[in-house]
Amino acid sequence: MSNAHTATVDKYLEAIYYIAAEGEVVRPSRLAYWLSVSAPTVSDALARLKRDGWIEIGSDRSVTLTPSGESTAASLVRHHRILERWLTDVLNFDWATADIEADRISSAISDAVIDQIDASMGSPTTCPHGNVIPGRTAPYGVLVALADLEPGTQATVRRISEVAEHDAPALLSMLAQHHIHEGSDVTVIESDVGPLEVALTVRGEPLTLSLEAAQLIWVEAA
Repeated sequence: MSNAHTATVDKYLEAIYYIAAEGEVVRPSRLAYWLSVSAPTVSDALARLKRDGWIEIGSDRSVTLTPSGESTAASLVRHHRILERWLTDVLNFDWATADIEADRISSAISDAVIDQIDASMGSPTTCPHGNVIPGRTAPYGVLVALADLEPGTQATVRRISEVAEHDAPALLSMLAQHHIHEGSDVTVIESDVGPLEVALTVRGEPLTLSLEAAQLIWVEAA
């Protein structure tokens, strides 16, 4: 087994970690979409990752991380989420920009610097979108998708899906414009907006979200 550590290895391990964390089965086609590369490129890369001991590939083509792959991916995600928290909370970047900048600089910063940044912020448990920093315990209870709440239900936003960060960056910008963030209180209301939309109030103001967007927002019911 080789432990060759390259930017390509990091990119694939991090993508597999994120997709699996959302409860999806990781498959080559999903990775091709996530990484914006061709199917043959993914197939070649996965063969190398398997050869080097980073992943396992099931008979159904599902991809899982080995213990060494999981450990490395968790470290990469930890860097990214701590940097996101620092960029938003300390440097006042918006969500979407912080995600982009964290991606650019995370691989260039040592564990020692990340540890110091982390300690300076009091070791937060989540990134700005509520996703737990690896190695820490979620500061919330059981979560449900906003799309699954019945009208009249009050809830608190706890987490924005990692899939939203990657697949729907415009959603992050829209949520920021309407002041929806980790800790925001929302109420689902009765409405005739239709079966593919969700009507709610945020700080007393009405807002309609697509069902697809509401499925990416995880809340804790009051």
